[in-house]
Amino acid sequence: MHIGFLFNHSGGHQVAHALPVALALLARGSNTRVSILVSEGCEDEVRRLAAESNGPVPEIIRLRPPSAISRAANLATGRALPADIVSTLNRNLDRFRALDALVVPEKTSLLLKTLFGLKSLKLVHTRHGAGDRAIGFDKASGRFDLVLLSGEKIRDRLAQAELLKDDGYAIVGYPKFDLPPRTGGPRLFPKDRPTVLYNPHPSPALSSWYAIGPQLLDWFAAQDRYNLIFAPHIMLFKKRLTASLSPFALGWNYGPRPDHYEHDHILIDTGSPACLDMTYTNAADIYIGDASSQVYEFIRRPRPCFFLNPRRLRWEGDPDFAHWRAGSVLETVKDLDTALAETPRLTAAMYDRQSEMFRYSFDLDERPSSERAAEAILSYMARA
Repeated sequence: MHIGFLFNHSGGHQVAHALPVALALLARGSNTRVSILVSEGCEDEVRRLAAESNGPVPEIIRLRPPSAISRAANLATGRALPADIVSTLNRNLDRFRALDALVVPEKTSLLLKTLFGLKSLKLVHTRHGAGDRAIGFDKASGRFDLVLLSGEKIRDRLAQAELLKDDGYAIVGYPKFDLPPRTGGPRLFPKDRPTVLYNPHPSPALSSWYAIGPQLLDWFAAQDRYNLIFAPHIMLFKKRLTASLSPFALGWNYGPRPDHYEHDHILIDTGSPACLDMTYTNAADIYIGDASSQVYEFIRRPRPCFFLNPRRLRWEGDPDFAHWRAGSVLETVKDLDTALAETPRLTAAMYDRQSEMFRYSFDLDERPSSERAAEAILSYMARA
């Protein structure tokens, strides 16, 4: 049996959600052949994480690059259309035909069946993140042969949307948590102060960056009580133009101003490995965000959270904003000024709420999640 793991994206943020499963399959020492298929946008992160593994060395195959026409279309649209990603699928169909199953952390790969005719290829979806956004529970989410779920919350949302097949899902935990924590890194700031992580999402319909992000950086630059890590979702500044599909919105992506980089109490990181491996969610004392699922990784150790709602969205009772129950919701930078006038402390009630939200999102036990996921894939393939 030949199982492939595909990483075909312009950023490396999806790698940690599926690569540990591939490594766990290899470590089982079965007769299953495991191939890691990578496009150039993901290759560095795949090789970095694979090199940090203590297990067998995986077979990493660089895919044929996208066509020049697709690259041009991608650039002409400000990278808003995934023409290069689709072209990579099309130009490597021979690789995919040779597989019995393909494991992916995204949904564009469904085109292998719907557009490119590989009907017999089993597609396994690891998902990436355990967030609440509506797009994580759209119709495409139910079109995989097998879906690996982090916990009961994802199962319940997909079941409510009638997107679960009886024999097509397994709750396996969160393979990203199996990665060893980074140690021995440089000191983040010269002065010991409470550290805030600002982690906006790229979705122009939901992100706080487009409306008040630069003003928030101005506020932190002008004060001396807090250190700030500005580590947005890695895709925020990857594209000149970002399109949100659910709901539809467009956003032009302008990065921080040069003067924002001049302060020793502000760390700006828009794409290093530390943005991907939970370095910053582990290091911060306070979280500020909007729609990023990284907040669920942050509350693994409960701490104060604030969520920015500059568009004054009606979020109460909406499951797409369930994570906002983990803290306070603010609408303006002035609200933030008031909230941070004194260092926030987590109440006992909020500690309990965050702990329960975490348990509902992640089914963790003594077995590594990646091993559980590998076993679920082999069990499904045996049945199929």
